[in-house]
Amino acid sequence: MTEIAEKTERTYEGEHDRPLGGYAGILGAYGGTVAVAAAAAALAGRRAPDHVGVMDLLLMAACTHKVSRLVAKDPVTSPLRAPFTRYEGEGGPSEVQESPRGPIGELLACPFCVSQWVATGYAAGLVLAPKVTRLVGATMTAVAISDWLQLAYAKLMKSAS
Repeated sequence: MTEIAEKTERTYEGEHDRPLGGYAGILGAYGGTVAVAAAAAALAGRRAPDHVGVMDLLLMAACTHKVSRLVAKDPVTSPLRAPFTRYEGEGGPSEVQESPRGPIGELLACPFCVSQWVATGYAAGLVLAPKVTRLVGATMTAVAISDWLQLAYAKLMKSAS
């Protein structure tokens, strides 16, 4: 079985470095995390909501955006990424640019990749602890809106000069 997996990986990646085994591990961890959350919900007697309201969806989207960028790009969270990434320089405003070292680095340095985990965690939170989850969502949404206002203010100040 290992030989088949290695051959598949070599054939797939060609001249590129694509660590399929590492990606499979991350997929397994994600699936395991979802299974643990589902088991915790079942043990707590919690059920998924029949529908997700517009306000919950907006909070979830803005919170997921902010937390994903915080995890993947914020200088303050770089110690969490440092074992798996390499610092390349400054990125966008108040962000860093890093290159991944391995599949975990690809996950942690990519806000698009992190967002799936964050949104899944938020969804689990809505089932297991909805009040706290909405409070965290509102807080991170306020931070995201503040960021957008800071960027708009800086652009206005620059254009006024």
